[in-house]
Amino acid sequence: MPEVAAPLIAWFRRNARDLPWRHPEYGAWGVLVSEFMLQQTPVNRVVPHLKAWLARWPTPTALAADTPAEAVRQWANLGYPRRALWLHRAAVEVRDRHAGVVPRDVDALLALTGIGDYTARAVAVFAYGDRHPVVDTNTRRVLARAIDGRSQPGPPSRSDLAAMDALLPDDRTEAAVVNAATMELGATVCTARVPHCEICPITAACAWRAAGYPDTGDLRRRQARYDGSDRQARGAVLRSLRDASAFGIRAEELIADWADGLQRDRAITSLADDGLIELIDGRARLPL
Repeated sequence: MPEVAAPLIAWFRRNARDLPWRHPEYGAWGVLVSEFMLQQTPVNRVVPHLKAWLARWPTPTALAADTPAEAVRQWANLGYPRRALWLHRAAVEVRDRHAGVVPRDVDALLALTGIGDYTARAVAVFAYGDRHPVVDTNTRRVLARAIDGRSQPGPPSRSDLAAMDALLPDDRTEAAVVNAATMELGATVCTARVPHCEICPITAACAWRAAGYPDTGDLRRRQARYDGSDRQARGAVLRSLRDASAFGIRAEELIADWADGLQRDRAITSLADDGLIELIDGRARLPL
């Protein structure tokens, strides 16, 4: 669909944000780390953590040589800390299976811990320049409006990849730009709550606009409140252990003043089940 691809490319080249992972020197490892961090986390929170992470571990082999505990500690307050464990495991797999080089092949990337359809294709496209459809939440919203005439996307499905693939030019370089431009458009212009249709480069081809902007419903899953949640309790446990020595803390002393004792115990148990902490001889510590 050149009526979508061409204006997207022109718009992106004028308006793309200057983000670190778009710089060639970041390479495949930098792109991979950024994609792990960007999952469910805003760009402005990721940038300083990404720079610190790559300064400490500039290669997968460097991270693989360190402990999972240090990965969790460095992850700090990014949230969803299982991503730190997955990234460490993926680094070990890259070292052991691929001689320390992040693979280019999508199937090889999918075989790494913590990597799904989006991340595998993002690395292959944005680090190596291959032609694949890359679909994230922002992309899906643009597709829903511009192509399907819906106000919000439905649940994710494999058909999203086919829909995005239909928009991509044959040229690999242009296809990569269209992938990035569609995500950028969804993040900055075709936003979920207040789309800025007056400055959108593809308004002329937008099915939602042509239909008069109908409200077709919103099936997006809502995230539960953080305050008072098990996630908050888990975060408090991890903060305590990040500040502790390698010997950890006696389990009964972990966030002992937490208002809900059952929730505290549940947080500790679930973190241990996820491999984010270890419970040994009555003490809790980050995994070694």
